[in-house]
Amino acid sequence: MSAGRTVETTLVIIAALLVLAVCKLAQAVLEPVVFAVFIIMIAWPTQKALQASTGKALALVVTVVATIAVVLALLGVIVWGGGQVVDWVNQHLERIQETLLASTSWLEKHDIFVLTLLSDHFNSAQMVRLLQRVVIQANTILAFALIVLLYVILGLVEAEAVAGRIGALQNRDVSQRLLTAGASINRKFRTYMLVRTIASALTGLAVWGFARLMGLEMAAACGVLAFALNYLPYLGSLIVTGFLAVFAFVQTGSPQSSLIVLGGVSLIQVVIGSYLEPVFSGEALAISPPVVLFTIVLWTYLWGALGAFLGVPLAIAAMTLLNAFPSTRWIADILSGGRTRAEPGLDGESLAFERADPR
Repeated sequence: MSAGRTVETTLVIIAALLVLAVCKLAQAVLEPVVFAVFIIMIAWPTQKALQASTGKALALVVTVVATIAVVLALLGVIVWGGGQVVDWVNQHLERIQETLLASTSWLEKHDIFVLTLLSDHFNSAQMVRLLQRVVIQANTILAFALIVLLYVILGLVEAEAVAGRIGALQNRDVSQRLLTAGASINRKFRTYMLVRTIASALTGLAVWGFARLMGLEMAAACGVLAFALNYLPYLGSLIVTGFLAVFAFVQTGSPQSSLIVLGGVSLIQVVIGSYLEPVFSGEALAISPPVVLFTIVLWTYLWGALGAFLGVPLAIAAMTLLNAFPSTRWIADILSGGRTRAEPGLDGESLAFERADPR
């Protein structure tokens, strides 16, 4: 590696670490902004298409209302599925207690007192504090949603003007590269969300059918939760698989049934996540799988559940921007894991390239 490339790499690493540190320290400020920008990137083409026939004001209203409707529909599905699980738990507390006692008897014979540990860490005072935290968190989520909504409305109003200001930069090369990268990010975000939605729907249907086949109660709620949590790559799959295995054990009291459910749901996740999603996603997710996993873990640490959701889109945006400039294109090439092929760029250059298959 040449001295220039070494300095360049060092500067990129330092800049990335500084950005991550700022994201962690300024989470409350940056989180709603980043989430709003993600929504704007997906919604803007719809508004732009409507503007030609309805005018800017009406197109903005229709786009915002449609976006809110989609978000509320998804939240409604999640709330319904979670409510079904809570109702089932309340109705079967005795069965859950019996299963817990039976499953811990072997451990107690080996001086591992699980129930004692649970009682030490979960008493009535802690439950009250937990409920208080839930209420506070609900209020925080509501305030967060309102802030994001305001950012989305203002962003959709200003999107055209921002693109114009970028296009008016004195450095025409940088200006054109940024506009090209922005259009590519926009397209990839929409493709990613479409593929993620299709994969989530297939996962939900498959889990629902498998739960019915296994004779589990609340098969529909299991499918709905699998659909919703599949929007969190890797983490959502782990949560769904673990939850359904425990759920099957509580219902049947049979370790064999629990293992069958664990294996069946894992197989569904692997087939859809590892084979079908890559086929449909194409260039939208030209990132090495270890990099995807690292990104999800990193952003989950930085921003929690929302970070887990935004981790992959942020990686897509970063890869596209790195790919737009010759000085950083080699980084995108490495992180893509060889999943890139050339596509037409400016002046014959590849601005959002993806390497062609050598065959």
